[in-house]
Amino acid sequence: MRRYNKNTDEDDIRQRPNRKGNRPRTNIRPKHEEAVEGMVLTVDRGRLTCLVDDRIVMAMKARELGRKAAVVGDRVAIVGDLSGEKDTLARIVRIEPRTSVLRRTADDDDPFERVVVANADQLAIVTALADPEPRPRLIDRCLVAAFDGGLTPLLVLTKSDLAPPDKFLELYGALDIPYVVTSREELQSEAAADLVREQLVGRITAFVGHSGVGKTTLVNALVPPEQRRTTGHVNAVTGRGRHTTTSALALPLAGKEGGWLVDTPGVRSFGLNHVDPSRVIHAFPDLEPGTEGCPRACSHDEPECALDQWVADGHADPQRLYSLRRLLATRERHEGD
Repeated sequence: MRRYNKNTDEDDIRQRPNRKGNRPRTNIRPKHEEAVEGMVLTVDRGRLTCLVDDRIVMAMKARELGRKAAVVGDRVAIVGDLSGEKDTLARIVRIEPRTSVLRRTADDDDPFERVVVANADQLAIVTALADPEPRPRLIDRCLVAAFDGGLTPLLVLTKSDLAPPDKFLELYGALDIPYVVTSREELQSEAAADLVREQLVGRITAFVGHSGVGKTTLVNALVPPEQRRTTGHVNAVTGRGRHTTTSALALPLAGKEGGWLVDTPGVRSFGLNHVDPSRVIHAFPDLEPGTEGCPRACSHDEPECALDQWVADGHADPQRLYSLRRLLATRERHEGD
C-alpha cells in the first residue's frame, strides 16, 4: 500500500477522473451582479410570470436555489433572456428578503405551511353579509394570519342589500379594522370599485374570501379590462360558490395612482398550524406592554395572565382583550366546529 507523508500538497497525488465530463460540484455560488430585479406575478407548474420594468418575462427557478420557492409578490433577481419575446425563458437566481408573508396550512394538523403571497402591504378579507352567510371564524383566522405575517387587514363587506352590516361590524369594532360596505348593485358598477380603490392606492393588497362572496367580481372592477378574470355563481342548494380563481395572480390597479392587488383562490378553510400565538399580540399595541408580567409561554387566556390586571387598571378596553382571546382561540378550533 502506498503511504503519503504529512505534506498534502504532493504533485503526484492522483485525482479521480470525471467520467461525465462536467464541472465538479462546488459550494461557491455565483453572485450574478448583472441580475435584474423583477416581481413575480403568478406561478404555474414551475414557470413564473415576472414583471421586469414594463415587460412580462417568463422564467424558471435556478437549481442553485434548491427547495426555496418563489411566490406571487416576491422580488427576484433574474438573468438570461429578458426580452419578453415568445418562447424565451429567463432564470431566477435570487429571491430578495420579504417584508411580509401571508401563510396558511391546509388545516390545523398540517405541519406544512404554504406561502400564499409575499411582500403585500394589506389583506382585504372579502365576505358577503348574506348568500352565502358570513363565516366569522374564517374571518378571524384570516385576521390572525394577517397580524402574524405583517399585513394590515381590511374588511370588504358585500351584498349589504340582503342584510345590514351593523351587527357584523360590532364583532370587529374593538379591532379598529378599516372596512368598506357595498351592495350587489354597487358591485356591478364603478361605485364599489371607487370605495375600495381609495384603500388600495399605492399598496400591494392580497384579496381573500370564500367562494361566492363577489371577490372576483370586485377584482374585475378594480383592474384594467384586459386583466379581468372569469366569475362564477353561488349554488342554490349548497350555498357555496364555485372556485373560478385557481391560482394567485398579481394584477395592476386601474388608474394612474398606482398599486397592485393579488387575487387568490377561494378558500373554505384557513389552517393556522404555522402561527406562533406570541406574535399575534404585536397587533395589539395597547395590550402588548401588559404582557411583561405574564408567565413564560403564556397563552394569554389562563388565570396567571397579566393582561387581566392590565385591563382592570384601565390601561386598555376590555373588548380589546376579548377580541385578542377570540382570535387566539381560532387556532384551537376547526373551521367546521
